[in-house]
This record gives sequence, C-alpha cells and structure tokens, in this order.
Amino acid sequence: MGQQHRKLNRNETGEITMAISLKKGANVNLAKEAPGVTKFKIGLGWDARATDGEKFDLDASAFGLNGATGKVNDEKDFIFYGEKVHASGAITYNGDNRTGEGAGDDESISIDTSKMPANIQKVAFTVTIDKADERRQTFGMVNNAYIRVVDENTGTEIARFDLSEDYSVETAMIFGELYLHNGEWKFKAIGQGFANGLAGVCGNFGVEAA
Repeated sequence: MGQQHRKLNRNETGEITMAISLKKGANVNLAKEAPGVTKFKIGLGWDARATDGEKFDLDASAFGLNGATGKVNDEKDFIFYGEKVHASGAITYNGDNRTGEGAGDDESISIDTSKMPANIQKVAFTVTIDKADERRQTFGMVNNAYIRVVDENTGTEIARFDLSEDYSVETAMIFGELYLHNGEWKFKAIGQGFANGLAGVCGNFGVEAA
C-alpha cells in the first residue's frame, strides 16, 4: 500500500469520509471503494504561479480510448470545450474557469460508466496550457495541481492524486485515467507531461489537432 494512503475528507453533506490519496502510477478500484456507483465527477484543479506576464488559461479535456490500442475510436471521442458531451452521454465536459483562481475544482468532467460504449475501455483526463509557447508558460509555473474522483451523487471524494513533480518544460499533462479491468472500473494516477502542448496529447491518442 506504499502507493496510496487514506486521508480524512468531508463530503458535501458534512459527513467525514476517508479518501484515498494516490502516488504517481498507483491505482484504486472504484468498484470496491464505491460499490454500485456509476456516476463520477473528475475534478481538476491548479494554482497558476504569480507572474508579471499574461494570465494562464488552462483547459481540461477527456479522451475516450480503446483499451487495446490506447487511441480514440473516433475523433468525437475527444471531449473538450468545443465538443462538450459524448454522443453516448457517458462523458461530459462541465465548463471552464479560465484563470484557475479561487478554491475548489477549476474544471470538472462527469462520467457515467453505465452509459460507456463497449469500445471505450479507458478515459484519459488531460490539462493543457493555452498559447503556452506564445506566452512562455509551462507547468513549472503551476502549483497545487491535482485530480480527484468524486461520487457525483453524494459529493464524497473517493480518490485524489496531487501532482508534486516539477514539470519545467511541459505544456500539457495527462493527470489520470479511468480504465476497465476485468469488468471493474479503476482510476490510475498518471502525471505524464508533454512539451508540445495539445498537439502532443492529441497525437498520443490518435486525434488530429487543428
């Protein structure tokens, strides 16, 4: 259990629960930690370091992937601010807090595993810095980045991954992923960076970036 530990957490109704805090590469079985739950909210957050330059604009997105290939089956399996809801209803992008200021999740993506198409066995959650090259911004200038899995019905946090590495050249990141294993959905902490922004992430998952 060196890759995860539990911490106290208070849900939206005020109840104290024990969320799992993951280290990079660790996973948690959602079927065991949240039996019967099919609706999850993936919350993503960060704080942009104070600079004299332009403000940061970070964008979350999700890629519905074929488990065998690690690629999208169709470009419409890429869910982001320009394509907010998957045709199946299984993946929904909930909106954009453009600066990342303030408490709470900066962006969130809703997942309904009961609606997930059979050809999607994995969903990767990414964050990219808009106009990173132009503004000379990287994830090395971003603090307190995290991804968490929440029971959407109760608000209870099930698992969380705090990205603690210094990503000095990366302009896009895979924060974490949901994946189906032996009929059960699991969540894995990833923390993989790309120096070529959205194009790099899209290329990795078989999507042609505009």
